Amino acid sequence: MSKIAIIGAGAWGTALSIVLGRSGRHDLQLWAWEKDVCNSINRDRTNASFLPEHRIPEGVRATNSLPDAIRQAEIVISAVPSQRCRQIFEAITPHLAPEMMIVSATKGLEQRTLLRMTEVICLVAKGKRRVGALSGPTFAAEVARGDPTAITVASEDHDLMQTVQREFADLAFRVYTNHDVIGVELGGALKNVIAIAAGVCDGLGLGHNSIAALITRGLAEMTRLVTACGGRTETMAGLAGLGDLVLTSTGALSRNRSVGVELGRGRKLAEIIGGMRGMVAEGVFTTDAAVLLAQRHGVEMPITTQMHLILNQGKSPRDAIQDLMMRSFKSELHPPNHVAASKVIEK
Repeated sequence: MSKIAIIGAGAWGTALSIVLGRSGRHDLQLWAWEKDVCNSINRDRTNASFLPEHRIPEGVRATNSLPDAIRQAEIVISAVPSQRCRQIFEAITPHLAPEMMIVSATKGLEQRTLLRMTEVICLVAKGKRRVGALSGPTFAAEVARGDPTAITVASEDHDLMQTVQREFADLAFRVYTNHDVIGVELGGALKNVIAIAAGVCDGLGLGHNSIAALITRGLAEMTRLVTACGGRTETMAGLAGLGDLVLTSTGALSRNRSVGVELGRGRKLAEIIGGMRGMVAEGVFTTDAAVLLAQRHGVEMPITTQMHLILNQGKSPRDAIQDLMMRSFKSELHPPNHVAASKVIEK
């Protein structure tokens, strides 16, 4: 049996443990920050805090000890919030063996540095290169329930991709491979910003026309930034781009979309976040990072810019929509690749 460590026992980390555990082929360690989460999993076989309605297989053992979790692991899966990734890997690094494969399953950017999660891991883990990213259209509850799901793993390490593809595969979970780590990670992060915007439209009572336009133009600006950063256009047409964007922008289980819905209804961001009971809407952090990344690369991202103004400067969602609709005329198919982004964040 291969040993796999999953770092982070939120809804997504727990769902991944269920996928891997139901085959009975793995020795699984699930690391949780909270002792009550460990006790709930080991005693009752459920994660009462983050995924209460789904039974966790007997082969999954929860622990509060990072060294115990990753000891002799062949694959280490990181499912921690993006803003805690650096801290966690600073603690993990002394215990990593050179042959271990590390797979980031986090969809976000580090707010301070604008780094992708695999970049943070490689930097903290002192140049470790057996690193990949797992992303795609996935709601944790549906994955845990066993709904047919397709996802992609990206890495420069071909053996890592094949190993992840093989170890995760079953009748309800299909993994594709992709060498475009930049595109896969940025796609998974940026779609959360557009999902918040989609929720705003819903909260305002707007119809399907508005959501379809938002998703389409959101994908266009995501693609501009991805290609400017070195990713591939084709990736944005795949699972980690369009697939994840459609799911998160339209699905009722999306935390990012839910934040947008409440914003559209007039609630304040601090009040919304305060009521999420430990859940994280990554798009709130990613919005600021995306605007700064767009400025760095000279890429125009009008929807993301307006979302930053709504989230951070209290701009009215209706005013933001009006400003988007009144922008100067553009060509749909041949937009400029690099246009100076609005200077909306004070340096």
